[in-house]
Amino acid sequence: MEKFVIHGGKKLHGRVQVSGAKNSALALMPATLLNAGRNQLDNIPEVNDIYTMVKLLSSLGVQSDFTDHVLTLDTSNVRNQTAPYEHVKKMRASVYVLGPLVSRFGYAKVSLPGGCAWGPRPINLHLEAMKKLGAEIRIEEGYVIAKANRLRGAKIHFDISSVGATGNAMMAACLAEGNTLISNAAIEPEISLLAEYLVKMGAKINGVGTTSLEIEGVNYLQPAEIVNIDDRIEAATILVAGAITKSKIEIDYKNHEHIKSILIKLEESGVNLFYDKTLIIIDASSLRPSNIDISTSVYPGFPTDMQAQWTAYMATAEGTSKIVDTIYHDRFSHVPELNRLGANIEILNNSVVVTGVSLLKGAKVMSTDLRASASLVLAGLAASGTTEVLRIYHIDRGYQRIEEKLKALGADIERVKTTEY
Repeated sequence: MEKFVIHGGKKLHGRVQVSGAKNSALALMPATLLNAGRNQLDNIPEVNDIYTMVKLLSSLGVQSDFTDHVLTLDTSNVRNQTAPYEHVKKMRASVYVLGPLVSRFGYAKVSLPGGCAWGPRPINLHLEAMKKLGAEIRIEEGYVIAKANRLRGAKIHFDISSVGATGNAMMAACLAEGNTLISNAAIEPEISLLAEYLVKMGAKINGVGTTSLEIEGVNYLQPAEIVNIDDRIEAATILVAGAITKSKIEIDYKNHEHIKSILIKLEESGVNLFYDKTLIIIDASSLRPSNIDISTSVYPGFPTDMQAQWTAYMATAEGTSKIVDTIYHDRFSHVPELNRLGANIEILNNSVVVTGVSLLKGAKVMSTDLRASASLVLAGLAASGTTEVLRIYHIDRGYQRIEEKLKALGADIERVKTTEY
């Protein structure tokens, strides 16, 4: 086991490069199952979820090479359509293999997924989409079993906008017979990139970037190469690190529009932001932030994946703020740990009320999920004294060596071995 030891209260300075996006990479990788050949994905982050997906694809027969953020996946010899529990239990994105497998091979056996420990996040939307496309679905001994001679185009409407279900349905529809219309589709950048990649393979998709996707099925897809986008959640997390430590830092990140909702809230809190084509500068020098309410929403709204980090930031703000999570109503496992650092936060149903304090104080805290881990690191950077963050394997799922980027900005943070759990 490892932990972070943070000596807080240090000003940050300098410039760092944002890594490739974990969430989009986890959709691009299973998409390669739709073709037979050598695919290349560039700008892929070296995080645990990526290695988990590589192992899962390898168990299906995919050959891989991962060097210097370039991932090659050869899908020529896929002989197995069963995604085992040992890999799928580690992350929910594993369900992405369902659509490609049943679409290309007519059969998929995928373990019910695992991942973060919080919240019921059912895969019923994925399963209903597969049924609409003509797959026979049953659940046996913890596995989803999907069968179809060939999927057929259909009209699919999502009552709730879902990134995962949209991606799965879109991938499955590419090789289905006839036309598919997906309404209330997710419009997150990760979905648009996945659609772009599928088109590079030869898929016929209209409406990319809108809530209405039209897909004309084709008989086969070919291998392709694509460059992954940078990680918008990592970019926003590092910007909040600058804000919470009252610092001036720069990040190399060109997709400003992907985090517009966060940038607006940061400016409302009192920080100064400056932009170049591939650069964002945040200046929060000598600032105590104003209290700013947020309500999470689907893209382009404020992302639920930044809710915990924003809660940590508001813990240091002047006044009282309310933070509502409309996506996942119980995503507040970070709150008791932030309170151990001296924050004053109260949970009320699917929201928290944060009364800002002038100073957080170091303590020993425990990570409970990926984004909760990030919030504790941010709070530790701002706190006086020493903060120890346990169970940092959570943060390693989605941030590429985050401590090295923070150290490059002047943070006093170390990764150390521990027997504590």
